Amino acid sequence: MSISVEELNVMLTDRAAELLRACCGASRWVTAMVSRRPFFSRDAVLRAADDEWSSLNERDWLEAFSHHPKIGETTAAAGGSATARTWSASEQSSVVSASDETRIGLARLNHEYEARFGFIYIVYATGRSAGELLEFARQRMQNDRDTELRVAAEEQRKITRLRLEKLLDPAAAA
Repeated sequence: MSISVEELNVMLTDRAAELLRACCGASRWVTAMVSRRPFFSRDAVLRAADDEWSSLNERDWLEAFSHHPKIGETTAAAGGSATARTWSASEQSSVVSASDETRIGLARLNHEYEARFGFIYIVYATGRSAGELLEFARQRMQNDRDTELRVAAEEQRKITRLRLEKLLDPAAAA
């Protein structure tokens, strides 16, 4: 699905919120983005998304994380739209073809990571192999919780941006 910025600007609030929620599951972020309409360009939407993300706190970040399936899984704890599930599957596509050993390692590290930090392993997976995702998880397990929360929040920001770029047609006029 791809829409123009103008379509985002004029659509009903509930529909705009639904589409934005597929990009980021933090309620305060979605509400802020909907209220900032109208946007005058695709770049303005992307800048606003970053601005609003930087204003959020740990509770908001954790809410956003809950809208993602664990790496290697297909269902998020908080559910999510069909669009978000499709994007997530595409972003994690390297895991499907990974070796059994790598998939088992990811499942084990998902569990250990969540037990250690209290939230799921969030990583910008697009363009990364399953082996890379596993290695990033191992490296990040060395972080303290505060550091890791900030790393995960930055990964979420990048995921949100990618999804907004998918949502907003670059060829459509504002």
